[in-house]
Amino acid sequence: MDETNKEREILMVMRKVLGSVIRDITPAPGARHPLSDKTIEDVRMCLGLIAARERELAEIAGIAQERPFYADQPQAAKVIPMNKIGKNKKMEGGGD
Repeated sequence: MDETNKEREILMVMRKVLGSVIRDITPAPGARHPLSDKTIEDVRMCLGLIAARERELAEIAGIAQERPFYADQPQAAKVIPMNKIGKNKKMEGGGD
């Protein structure tokens, strides 16, 4: 495996693990967070460094960087359920 690919894989896993830890320890609204402010800032710095290096490696390799998005954000591609493929409106309404 190429060194650059190995580094990209390591960074991706580190980013995903940190994200999972953050999700697991995020308290309910109004509850106190278990981490100190310093630790929270350190985690933010780690994620920032990971993202910066991922961008550098993507530039070097000439590939598009994955971009995060919100669940309610419109996507360029529209997902069509498999059960809707090939059906027209007349058939769905009773065949008349």
